[in-house]
Amino acid sequence: MNRAKTRIGLALGSGSARGWSHIGVIRTLEQAGIAPDIVCGTSIGAVVGAAYADGQLDRLEAWVRTLTWQSVVGLLDLTLASGGLIEGTRLLDFFRSHFDDKDISALGKAYGAVATELLTGREVWLREGSVMDAARASMALPGLFTPKRREGRLLVDGGLVNPVPVSLCRAMGADIVIAVDLNWDLLSHHAVAAPKTTSDDEASTSALTSLLDKLPFSLGQLRSGPVEATALPSVLDVLGISLNIMQLRVTRSRLSGEPADVMIRPRLATFALMDFHRSDVAIEEGRRAAELALPFLGEILGA
Repeated sequence: MNRAKTRIGLALGSGSARGWSHIGVIRTLEQAGIAPDIVCGTSIGAVVGAAYADGQLDRLEAWVRTLTWQSVVGLLDLTLASGGLIEGTRLLDFFRSHFDDKDISALGKAYGAVATELLTGREVWLREGSVMDAARASMALPGLFTPKRREGRLLVDGGLVNPVPVSLCRAMGADIVIAVDLNWDLLSHHAVAAPKTTSDDEASTSALTSLLDKLPFSLGQLRSGPVEATALPSVLDVLGISLNIMQLRVTRSRLSGEPADVMIRPRLATFALMDFHRSDVAIEEGRRAAELALPFLGEILGA
């Protein structure tokens, strides 16, 4: 296939904190001289994809590499009355103050994000309007982040219906689609990462952390140790494992009917939903997985 006439699409899948591995994947593709023309993302894939499409990946990577568990918690605005545990306003305000928000049409690469309409279950493709609003809607994980209201619709995480948006890449004109699946090995381990290992002087003293500690369930349980088969899991363990099962099944179903030309599958089963502070591990695993796919990708592109 003539590379000059080939439009390459990059489909970045959902996966919460596992999504930082997308950065490693993109870096590896760049080093190999592969520059996708179309970037589509679901959930965390929509966030990383937006930064890449706008030429802000360097800034995003520099920031995520500084994250600690305390700084992650500091970005979360707890709510118990808005359809989720986390409002998301504080996180969105942070991104608006540190990154340039643009209309999707103004990005350097063609970009699209996937969300789910809460009341109908319909898949929604977000291809216009504010980039940050689109990314926020796409990553509104049910039960954790509150839904995003957009054009009269309540939108939640696109991973409910299309965890790896190959179909959107095709619809936007991609001839070759490179897809990153973060969900394929989720059930090889039931949970989550090891507990934090920070010193006492790094412990958070924020009002939010104090409030979380008083709740019958804590966000800290999202990063507890692996769930033992004989143990009764926490509420959030059940939520996390259930979402893993759902995303794994939906991903397999969608990819069987809408296969990508090249699949990249980082091994990230030990990551918890909120392990955003483990970016170094995720990025390196993304690099490793992408390097394994390069020979096949080179054949397809005629490189």
